[in-house]
Amino acid sequence: MTAPLRLGTRGSALAMAQSGQVAEAVTAATGRPVELVEVVTAGDRSNAPVHRLGVGVFVSALRDALTARTIDFAVHSYKDLPTAGAAGLHIAAVPARQDPRDALIAQGGRTLAELPPGATVGTGALRRIAQLHALGLQLEVAPIRGNVDTRLARVLGPEADLDAVVLARAGLARLGRVDVITETLDPMLMLPAPAQGALAVECRIDDQGLVELLAVLDHAPSRAAVTAERAFLATLEAGCSAPVAAYAELAEGDDGDEIYLRGAVISPDGTRDLRLSRTGTPADAAEIGKALAAELLDLGADSILGHEGHTGPGTQQFGSTE
Repeated sequence: MTAPLRLGTRGSALAMAQSGQVAEAVTAATGRPVELVEVVTAGDRSNAPVHRLGVGVFVSALRDALTARTIDFAVHSYKDLPTAGAAGLHIAAVPARQDPRDALIAQGGRTLAELPPGATVGTGALRRIAQLHALGLQLEVAPIRGNVDTRLARVLGPEADLDAVVLARAGLARLGRVDVITETLDPMLMLPAPAQGALAVECRIDDQGLVELLAVLDHAPSRAAVTAERAFLATLEAGCSAPVAAYAELAEGDDGDEIYLRGAVISPDGTRDLRLSRTGTPADAAEIGKALAAELLDLGADSILGHEGHTGPGTQQFGSTE
């Protein structure tokens, strides 16, 4: 009997749900059984704001377990991964991406435009805080942490103390909770985080049999979109306190598929908001991201990003999975 593959995952309900879905897909595609192995990360043990926790807090323990060979592969929320690769490890698959947009959950079923001035909106991401301020709706923004249920309880629970929260729509979809969404936010208002809604399936590069086995889950359009967004992020060399957003979409152009990439750098108080877009072919995904970042830097994005807390190229961390 074939031994089960050991899939390392964080223990939150969302992490277990998305890892379970990947495990089922692996078994369905290859016939190999998969068992989930819970790994506690530094990010799971802390209640500090995410942007103060440092780089890779939600993935380092999983990568350590891969290197120590106590698990065979891991599933990450792709936006949690530092842009620098890890020695000896390989992203074997990027499964089909969930809807990467952000979602509003508000008391009384209200939309963002229906929230009155002074309404309090909770979120843990500086990118969302900056864009909420940039909208000029005079909303109060409260930093929050915790898993999806904890955040939803701040609005929907018996002791609710917020008017609304903003979460990733993808996480709610994976938990079967899209019914609580009162508005899926248009990217024109709230541009998502780079790689939001995408998963990264990672294994050891020297395990060629597993690399080939997991490749059946790879979804080329999702990988191309994420490649463009993360090249944009890496080129900006932003620190962990910098609100950066990017969203790539693939569409059919006159000469075949095209990538349409939008990127933004916003000051935390929303008073400076630089946004640009660029198109190209999926084969040039990384170059599109690099070029768009270079254009924003030419317009002064570097002065928004600053150097305080700078962590160097390829080491950004912009928000937690949930």
